[in-house]
Amino acid sequence: MAGLKLSDAINENCPWSGKPIAEDSLTIYKEKVVGFCNPGCKDKFEKAVSVFEENLKDR
Repeated sequence: MAGLKLSDAINENCPWSGKPIAEDSLTIYKEKVVGFCNPGCKDKFEKAVSVFEENLKDR
């Protein structure tokens, strides 16, 4: 996401891989900047969150 910086992230390591986060792999989740090691991990996270939140709407 444009304008986000590594220093904005609440984590230093990717939640999926454990590797250091990269500046091109930041996203916003619940008003916090979360970092990932690469865009693939970020995309996997965003898809998982989307599916999870969609399923919660049905409850």
